[in-house]
Amino acid sequence: MTIKHLTAFLVFALLGCKSNQQINKQNVENAITKNVSQLLEDDKRFHSVSVAVFKDGESTIKHFGELSIGKGNKPNDSTLYELASVTKTFTGYVAAKAVLDKKISLDDDIRIYLDEPYPNLEFKDEPIRIKHLLTHTSGFPNFPIKSENKSAFFEGLKLIKIETKPGEIYSYSNTAPELTAYILEKVYQKPYEELVFEFVLEPNKMNQTKFTLNDNERTRLVKGYNDKNELMPNFNRTLWGGISGLHSTTTDLIKYMKLQLDKSNLIVNESHKKLYKEGSDFWEGYHWYILENGNELIYRHHGGIYGMQNWFVIYPKQNIGISILTNTSFNETGEILEKVVDKLYGDISK
Repeated sequence: MTIKHLTAFLVFALLGCKSNQQINKQNVENAITKNVSQLLEDDKRFHSVSVAVFKDGESTIKHFGELSIGKGNKPNDSTLYELASVTKTFTGYVAAKAVLDKKISLDDDIRIYLDEPYPNLEFKDEPIRIKHLLTHTSGFPNFPIKSENKSAFFEGLKLIKIETKPGEIYSYSNTAPELTAYILEKVYQKPYEELVFEFVLEPNKMNQTKFTLNDNERTRLVKGYNDKNELMPNFNRTLWGGISGLHSTTTDLIKYMKLQLDKSNLIVNESHKKLYKEGSDFWEGYHWYILENGNELIYRHHGGIYGMQNWFVIYPKQNIGISILTNTSFNETGEILEKVVDKLYGDISK
C-alpha cells in the first residue's frame, strides 16, 4: 500500500470511527429523552429530572422539566443536587483506602477507636466490627438516637442495645456510617470533610462536589418538593457527613462514574469487594449494593432526602454509568426512578 493510499485509508477509518461515536451518542440521547419524557408525562408528581450517562468513554447529560413549579426554569449542568445517601459510597471509598493504608482492618472491634468502653456495643461477647458498619449488619438503629451534634451522638451510642449477633442480619442503618466517618477522621487525624476532598474530589477534579456551600453555590442548589407540591427544606448536616451531606452536579457525577469504572484503581477494587451476602445474587460492599447474576454485574446506591432523590448505578462489564436525579421525594420515588434506570440501561446497552 502506497503512502497516498495509506493516508486515505486512515482518513476514512477516523471518519468512520467518529461517525460511530456520533451515532452511539445520539442513541444514548434518544434513550434518555424517551424514558424521561415518558416519566414526566405519566407522573405529574415529578417536576424536573437530570440524567448523566457515561458509556464507552463518552458522556451524555440531559435535563428536563422545571426546578420551580410554573417557572419553566430547567436544570442545567451547574445545578447542584443533594446526593443524600449516595454520599455513603464516598464513605466506603475512604474506608477502602484506610484498609489499604492499614489504618483500619475490616475485623477491628469498633470500640478500639472510641474514647469510652461502650460495653453495650456487642452481643454475647461478639463485638461490632468495621465490616459490620459498612454492610448495615451492625445491629445499630437506622437513625442515631441523638444527632443534634457530635457530642450528643456519642451519648446516644450508650443507649443502643444490640439484640442480634453482628454480621448476621442486614438492617439499614444511618447510625453506622456516621461512626465510620468519625473513625476515619480519627485514624487519619483530619476532618472527614477534608478526607473526602483529598482522596476523592481533588484527584478526580470534582470541583463542584462539596459538603459546605458558599452563598453563590446555594443559589444553584435545588429546592425540592413532596408529592403535594409543597416546597421542602434542604438537609442540615449536624454530624460528620458519613450518611449524607454532599452536593454535586451531573458533570461531576460523570467524573465519579469514570472513577468507579477504573479497573486499575486499587481503592475502587477494594471498595467493590463483596463483604456480606444477602440472597442468591445480592451482596453488600463498602456501601455499595452489588447485584451479580450470570453476566450481569451492577454496583448501585439510592439517595433520598427532603424533596430530592437519585440513583447512581455502575455496570462495570458494559463500561456504563448512569445517574438520575429529581427534585421530588415521596414514598415511591426511588422505586419509580429505579425502573427508569433499568429501562434506560436496557435501551443503551443493546
